[in-house]
Amino acid sequence: MKLWGGRFKKGESKLMEDFNSSLSFDKRLYLEDINGSIVHVNMLKNCNIISEDEGKEIECALRELLKDIEENKIEIKGNYEDIHSFVEINLIERIGNVAKKLHTARSRNDQVALDMRLYSKECAINIKNNLEKLGNTLKCVGENNPYIMPGYTHLQRAQVVTFTHHMKAYEAMFKRDIKRIENAIEILDECPLGCCALAGTTYNIDREFTAKELGFKKPTDNFLDGVSDRDYLIELSADFSIIMMHLSRLSEELILWSSKEFDFISIDDEFATGSSIMPQKKNPDGPELIRGKSGRVYGTLISLLTTMKSLPLAYNKDMQEDKEVFFDALDTTSKCLIVMERIIGTMKVKNESMRNAVKAGFLNATEVADYLVCNGMAFRDAHKVVGEIILFCEEKGVNIEKLTLDELKQFSSCFTEDIYDFIDYEVSITKGIKNNMNM
Repeated sequence: MKLWGGRFKKGESKLMEDFNSSLSFDKRLYLEDINGSIVHVNMLKNCNIISEDEGKEIECALRELLKDIEENKIEIKGNYEDIHSFVEINLIERIGNVAKKLHTARSRNDQVALDMRLYSKECAINIKNNLEKLGNTLKCVGENNPYIMPGYTHLQRAQVVTFTHHMKAYEAMFKRDIKRIENAIEILDECPLGCCALAGTTYNIDREFTAKELGFKKPTDNFLDGVSDRDYLIELSADFSIIMMHLSRLSEELILWSSKEFDFISIDDEFATGSSIMPQKKNPDGPELIRGKSGRVYGTLISLLTTMKSLPLAYNKDMQEDKEVFFDALDTTSKCLIVMERIIGTMKVKNESMRNAVKAGFLNATEVADYLVCNGMAFRDAHKVVGEIILFCEEKGVNIEKLTLDELKQFSSCFTEDIYDFIDYEVSITKGIKNNMNM
């Protein structure tokens, strides 16, 4: 049985039937479809479009169907075009012709738009929660490991920072991601139910009721836009892409830091793997997989933009292509956030290795220049002097703080005994904390 076909002389080919079906992936919308149908039937009843008894019978059957699905008494499979067909046809089989009144003043166009908005809104809230959990873990791990470490530019040691500050940089990124998700939720929070196919309905329906009952702030303003809008999926996919970019950057650092060349952290055994041939290997597969999956999520954004870029108003079947890629991006992003939170929460931070890297990298060179400036030298001249000191240190194989005062005075008479306190790494960090309380 299909929900259409009266004007057709021939049946749909099996090839087209399989090609057209979306049940294999839109079945995850069963809860939204049934809840939307319950609210819709109550609206029909309240507006006297169907009788009180008919409304109660349909609602009861919908709730029983939902219960059977969630208790695995019925499996969502079979020769159905989509989840909407599955629900309605099963309803008809349970209570007969009265179930056929459920679709009054409704189209599958506004029905699928409703289901996707409800589902996307709930999932976006879950993504936000996962972002908050990851941010809290980054903050906690950072604060519990307030060690000095090299900060990098161009992947070259630049200035001393703290591990706390480094973790809070990623916390700041994910806070921006939360704001983007919140913005997407705010924009999508409109109910398309009642738009019908594209031009509304001649029935005297109550869209304010359905919007409120389904938890939306208002009904959509325009029927044509209400059934054809997929901007919210594109916006969320863009948000997911930025989240994955941030996760990938963090993954890259964890991969570098866990190598013997850096040795700043150790990834817990739960999130690493070994080699089938090299017994000594401990591979950072958790971060590597997260880094690799970023491209997969980017692909969803490009796919949705490409699908929508030339569609005329209103609904077109091309829009069925929104679901598989969006679901995949959603699942991937969600899983990556959960895995990354556990990787961060279980990793070991190596204080001594980071401190040794600081000492080996001339990371107080900028402070030496600042010292000279504080003693009357122009910064550009100070920059040149410190560059010459670095060359001298490299030739001698020592760090700046190991030079004697007489050696420093060869480069400038501005140097006095207080230079050593000024360029001490702990002192530098303390000064930085005063200027930036998040260090």
